[in-house]
Amino acid sequence: MTLWGYILLACAVTYLTKLAGYAIPARWLQNPRMTRVAGAMTVALLAALTVMNTVASGGALVLDARLAALAAAALALWLRLPFLLVVLLGALASAGVRWWG
Repeated sequence: MTLWGYILLACAVTYLTKLAGYAIPARWLQNPRMTRVAGAMTVALLAALTVMNTVASGGALVLDARLAALAAAALALWLRLPFLLVVLLGALASAGVRWWG
């Protein structure tokens, strides 16, 4: 199968998944448990993407300035600082580690 074949297959799977979402009865989606599950899945996927982008480079584990930026941003979020300050503190932590080491 060529690259375009894989792309078309991915498009078809995506379309069918979206179409299957419309087939779910509305009463299932209005269940409070479903809302909690959907919220938890969103947070889990975002956390997994963040960790993978922080400590992975290709197939290797890399501990560099990105980890310091994540730690600083996590601390700022835990302190409930404004989002702009969270981003700035993460950038400053990354720049400081890169400058220092």
